[in-house]
Amino acid sequence: MTDLGTLVVMPWSGETPDGADMPYLLAYSLGDAADGGAETTTAAVEHLLVDNGLPVGGDLVDGTERPGLPVTLLVESGAAVLNMPGLNAQCVPPPEWLAAVEERGYAYLVFTTRPWPEAVPGQPVDAEALAAFAGAEETLTAAAHVVLPARSLRG
Repeated sequence: MTDLGTLVVMPWSGETPDGADMPYLLAYSLGDAADGGAETTTAAVEHLLVDNGLPVGGDLVDGTERPGLPVTLLVESGAAVLNMPGLNAQCVPPPEWLAAVEERGYAYLVFTTRPWPEAVPGQPVDAEALAAFAGAEETLTAAAHVVLPARSLRG
């Protein structure tokens, strides 16, 4: 597999028109592939997504209607784990995200091929920077959009 670089999964939630919070996951690379940087990671992430049935810049994939989708979300003990062939990423979401995913039963994944080198793991990202990156047309059109059912070890 081509070098994906450092992959990051960032959780956040926000109110939607129905008045309830939506739990989001933003997955991206820092663009730090050893063998080519941002161009290499962009191509590698796109390859990973397409190979797993997630079209980049395409229609929303509704995982609640596709039980065989090779992408899963496990929410357990205050952590969220995103699994797919070739990738296992974990994050610790804030309480409001956990409450939103419990209420809805799913999270909205935006897995973008667009690198975000400024958002380094372990460093705080302010809400304005997150909104600017996650809401940018360049980010959204270079992403797979997936509704992922939240599973737990309890069933």
